[in-house]
Amino acid sequence: MTVTYTARVANARFCGFSKLLLAWKGSIYKVLYKEFVAFFAMYTAISITYRFLLYDDQKRYFEKLAIYCNDYASLIPMSFVLGFYVTLVVNRWWNQYTSIPLPDRLMCVLSGGLQGSDERGRLLRRTMMRYASLSALLILRSVSTAVFKRFPTMDHVVEAGFMTREERKKFEGLHSPYNKYWIPCVWFTNLAAVARCEGRIKDDHTLKLLLEELNGFRGKCSMLFHYDMISVPLVYTQVVTLAVYSFFLVCLIGRQFLDPSQGYPHHDLDLYVPIFTLLQFFFYAGWLKVAEQLINPFGEDDDDFETNWLIDRNFQVSMMAVDEMYGDLPMMERDRYWNDSNPRPPYTAATLFVLRKPSFQGSTFDMSTMCSFREEKSVRTPLLDVQFGGQPDRMEVSGEDGGSEEEGQMKGEGATSEKGEASRAPLLPPPPQSTRETSARPASAIASGHHSAFLFHPEAHSSLEHCSSQPAINQNRAVPTIPKPPFGGNKMSFLAVPSYNEPQRFRSVSMGSELTGS
Repeated sequence: MTVTYTARVANARFCGFSKLLLAWKGSIYKVLYKEFVAFFAMYTAISITYRFLLYDDQKRYFEKLAIYCNDYASLIPMSFVLGFYVTLVVNRWWNQYTSIPLPDRLMCVLSGGLQGSDERGRLLRRTMMRYASLSALLILRSVSTAVFKRFPTMDHVVEAGFMTREERKKFEGLHSPYNKYWIPCVWFTNLAAVARCEGRIKDDHTLKLLLEELNGFRGKCSMLFHYDMISVPLVYTQVVTLAVYSFFLVCLIGRQFLDPSQGYPHHDLDLYVPIFTLLQFFFYAGWLKVAEQLINPFGEDDDDFETNWLIDRNFQVSMMAVDEMYGDLPMMERDRYWNDSNPRPPYTAATLFVLRKPSFQGSTFDMSTMCSFREEKSVRTPLLDVQFGGQPDRMEVSGEDGGSEEEGQMKGEGATSEKGEASRAPLLPPPPQSTRETSARPASAIASGHHSAFLFHPEAHSSLEHCSSQPAINQNRAVPTIPKPPFGGNKMSFLAVPSYNEPQRFRSVSMGSELTGS
């Protein structure tokens, strides 16, 4: 009954969806054509009455009524009401499909967990799997009209082989006012306990896994039963239906073409056939028909679920898995790529174009990155520009008193530059002073000997807890330093950019040890 057109829209092509408009089975035309004809017939009858049967004074009154209906018909929120309702119904429709019990997981666990290729083991596996299929049949028979027509009485269930006559007597002997679809599941658990006592189920973990799969199977049966019992609230369905029908009843009068000679606004033409009103009816009423078809997918509409096909498929597959395929294995042999560490299955001529495409490495794999700072004297860092506005083109970093000879030389060479930039205000306020003792080796000494390391600002404080917000410039290389305030303590990670020609040596602030990288 389900209309499948997936293969027809596998590839996007010219007028791909347009070809689907010619289908009849499951189409909107098949569902809506009766209502559409009735609406157009009533509109035509009112139009003929207005044009040929009413007197002039009656026409004037009808024209005022038509203008009034047309002005206030837009107050009904059609899109809002229908949109929420159809969304609710479609979600419910798919959830009902995912609640249909399938035996695939259960049959695999049963085939691997219940051992024994003798007659007794085969009987246990087939009987337990048949009980699971019987439980699914009983619940589908309770909710699906198509399945109920196929199995109207328990005699038909017995004749179909899902239940024996003795099991039927036992089933009918258990008196309960409620649906008894769960009884075969209890029989299943009892047989599982018997198989565990006989040693055919080797351990309790296997028994636990088997019962968990059965509970999942039974839970889906229960969900189908509750979906059948708990419908979309009737008041919501009534509101949506009344909104749609009342809107188009008003449109029968409000969308009439009036006499152009009367000079009414928006009534300059008399086209006789209301094209856009008919399209509006087609879309809105068709939207309501979609919800009407999907609200109960266990009927016999064109797009309802194939419940009888599911019963046949599940029963045949599950019985084959636990009986004929038990212990049936193909002979193991080496695969054709046994000695190949990089196996590549072949392609046909129609799929060779896939080999021309490079392997995907990640969305950031081909991003252009700045690999060298040697070509420019000053490099703008986008992160610092965004956070701090702009950076000075060049600034020398001076160390504390008692620095090395290299620091003194750098101070002498950059005296002019420091005078020129003395008037510039720092971008960030100096970080707070730390109470920790100053490290024996100043940061400037590290910076002067190793040009690629990110530097700390030694003039702002006497510890190595905070990074400088000013870029450290050495010769033709500019390495920006991103400040990172301490979070959760005084420790702070030390970031370094490795050089291309020489190994880098820097001091880790958080660990207090010297590290070497290449």
